[in-house]
Amino acid sequence: MPAESQPTATPSGEAATAQSWRTPLELTILGAIWGSSFLFMRVAAKDFGAVPLVEMRLGLGALILLPFLWKARASFKGAIWAKLALIGLINSAIPFILFAWAAQRAPAGIGAITNSMAVLFTALVGFLFFGEKIGGKRAIALLAGFAGVVVLASGKTAGASIGWAVAAGCSAAFLYGIGANLVRRQLTGLPAAAVAAATLGTSALLILPFAIANWPDHAIPAKSWFSASMLGVVCTGIAFVMYYRLIQRIGAARAVAVTYLVPLFGVAWGWMLLGEPLTVTMVVAAMLILGSVALSQRAAK
Repeated sequence: MPAESQPTATPSGEAATAQSWRTPLELTILGAIWGSSFLFMRVAAKDFGAVPLVEMRLGLGALILLPFLWKARASFKGAIWAKLALIGLINSAIPFILFAWAAQRAPAGIGAITNSMAVLFTALVGFLFFGEKIGGKRAIALLAGFAGVVVLASGKTAGASIGWAVAAGCSAAFLYGIGANLVRRQLTGLPAAAVAAATLGTSALLILPFAIANWPDHAIPAKSWFSASMLGVVCTGIAFVMYYRLIQRIGAARAVAVTYLVPLFGVAWGWMLLGEPLTVTMVVAAMLILGSVALSQRAAK
């Protein structure tokens, strides 16, 4: 899920009445799409490898969002591109690679659950490095979230430990937290969809040599090509467009509710389509992490 977001005023009257069904529907669809990204990574990562798969994801996502960048091109000049490249690595390329690496070693639901920690890490990074107040409730939320991570890392799937996959997913979520804070402070006033296009595109260019060097020398099955394409076009490009339109219509505070749906769909897709197990530790960890995210959001408000 993208870190950058800009709150706007929410509509009222007849428009609000129409949104009574439209907003929950769109949030559910977006949660289902982002939840499926972990399914597609699980399918494709083993054939592509982490870096080549992420190169496809970044490139395709950037192409979908390119019209937004072209429209706002006058705002993207000079030194801003160095910032975009750095933030792109922190907020897109490296987290995507970590999640793809984890997808080769653990069920899709593991990545989806750890992804939810991004909300907590955003608050933690703001507190540690940018002097933001965290408050008692948010501190409790952080502790509960980390307890959920410990529970999740202690679990096993098919007799194998998933601790390293959990560590990779949490590292990716921590980078999302850094990226969110950098975007707020370094890219204020720029159109969010155009920023996403720029960061995805620069990231794709930066990791291209590594993707070429690690490109698989074996034939890649059609299902993995399909999964990689869906990951880039739908789960990155189209989903980002949906998310930013939601922010424009209902505000960032309400749009972030999709955070609670992503792990639910991530676990559900893996269970229904890949036959992956739903373990007790996954359920307990998800409850702790999602509960902590809900407490953090309420405290922030």
